[in-house]
Amino acid sequence: MESMRNIVKLKKVIDGAKRIVLFTGAGFSVPSGIPDFRSAGGVYDGEFAGYSAEYMLSHECLTLHPELFFAFYRSKMLYPDAKPNVAHLYFAGLERQGKLLSVVTQNIDGLHQAAGSERVWELHGSVKRNVCTRCGREYGEEFILHSAGVPRCEGCGGTVRPRVVLYGESLDSDVLSGAIEDITRADVLIIAGTSLAVYPAAMLPDYFRGDELVLLNKTPTARDGIATLAVYGDVADTVRGLSGS
Repeated sequence: MESMRNIVKLKKVIDGAKRIVLFTGAGFSVPSGIPDFRSAGGVYDGEFAGYSAEYMLSHECLTLHPELFFAFYRSKMLYPDAKPNVAHLYFAGLERQGKLLSVVTQNIDGLHQAAGSERVWELHGSVKRNVCTRCGREYGEEFILHSAGVPRCEGCGGTVRPRVVLYGESLDSDVLSGAIEDITRADVLIIAGTSLAVYPAAMLPDYFRGDELVLLNKTPTARDGIATLAVYGDVADTVRGLSGS
């Protein structure tokens, strides 16, 4: 009952908004069949070849143990058959209506763009984009997926790596500044499917100066105190509730 009341409140917030920014994390794509990171059975649950998942996704691992890095990356990070869920589609629709200013996402799956969102700040890059570290030639996701061992450039033989921000690497400064600028311009910030545990992305809500800060997450987060409204539950179910409220 409380959840339904909060969904009704959320609908009123969205209806009255002029410039919404949506800030998403792994939980936003779980309904699309992509596991999150920290839950039981998630990407970070367990070890791989004796290393933690965090290490497997680090710049150091890519540099020192590229075979291990790409074996882990292919098995845990690529979901080429995943499709946008109802939440991706709903917020892409808000962008078309002129209500959604942009999406700021920690996700690397490209599902916001697949749903039709055009202004997307990908803080951690994308599995859809890969680049030769020697000559700069660009490759798509399928090239990595169907290669064996360390993927090599068809032109120069250099290593082809994902344009994904690994542990030990910095966020793209242009992407970060664009996301911050949009958040400061928004009158509503909706944070969905993230525990706000990963920095520096977790500090981005601190730049919000608008009226309504909404948290949509399966469970409470350490930063629920900053929200004007918190709705707990599966993000896709929440969006379905919006349609029926």
